Amino acid sequence: MTDNDPAPELTTEPAPGTAPGRDGPERTCILSGRKDGRDALIRLALGPDGQVAPDVRAKAPGRGAWIGVPRAELDQAIAKGRLAKALARAFKQAVKVPADLGSQIEQALERAALDRLGLEARAGQLLTGSERIADAARKGTVALLLHAADAAADGSRRLDQALRVGTDQEGSGVGGLVIPATRAILSMALGRENVVHIGLIAPAAAARVNQALGRWRGFIGLDG
Repeated sequence: MTDNDPAPELTTEPAPGTAPGRDGPERTCILSGRKDGRDALIRLALGPDGQVAPDVRAKAPGRGAWIGVPRAELDQAIAKGRLAKALARAFKQAVKVPADLGSQIEQALERAALDRLGLEARAGQLLTGSERIADAARKGTVALLLHAADAAADGSRRLDQALRVGTDQEGSGVGGLVIPATRAILSMALGRENVVHIGLIAPAAAARVNQALGRWRGFIGLDG
């Protein structure tokens, strides 16, 4: 898409707080033109003063537009003025794009993912502690295995192997997902000591965490 291309039409959005359905309307990335569900894109909210801000939970009132590009591409679009032009066309008014919008989005996605982990921990949907996770993984009751960014390689490999045993996938490359956060940050998020590995034991909880982590990892370029 070039600066002279017409802006993709903004999809009419449901009221803030309305639960999105898988069969709901697709959103369009105003930079790439890619269409996808709201869970795969990031909403940018327009304030009354024309200031643009991230709305990663898609709950802010007022008008919004959607982006579906990684941070490196977004930062380039901001620096070259492409994002401001695309938003101005979409909203039909001048907008103010903060230079650190990429950083704001990354921090918001991190916060959303860690908040989700904290909620699942309080609901008793996850395990911590290598031995507990390894035992559950070998029994096939770990739906999602996570490793801290600074987890020791040998410890992660041992748990990955336990996961493969429990899911009858020995010899494959199946393993845990690396969270772009250190054990200190994870420990604070979960309110527990020395959280290096996490095992989600409920499929629904695993899906919620995987979605939140996928958005964060994808935006900072760890996926895809």
